[in-house]
Amino acid sequence: MSQETIYAVPNVPTPGSPVKFNPEVCDGCNICVDTCPIDVYIPHPQEGKPPIVLHPEECWYCGCCVVDCPRPGAVEFNWPLQQRGYWKNKETGKTHQL
Repeated sequence: MSQETIYAVPNVPTPGSPVKFNPEVCDGCNICVDTCPIDVYIPHPQEGKPPIVLHPEECWYCGCCVVDCPRPGAVEFNWPLQQRGYWKNKETGKTHQL
């Protein structure tokens, strides 16, 4: 029986990717793939690798992937500039980013 090869080509990345995966923390469990309501990701063909962001421009920044991830720090949002929150601690003077 012959094996069929299937190729998935991600869309051309927009200026900012909506999510960033930390390959040192992500174990490729693909819970984010199953959780994403709009199917932004597909599983990586190599086991243990972070998912592939197939449609970055379709991300709603809903947070499902980050909230449901069992490994803190494996996935984080790269918020668009106009949606980033900044604040300054009055006591220390240190600036923080959301």
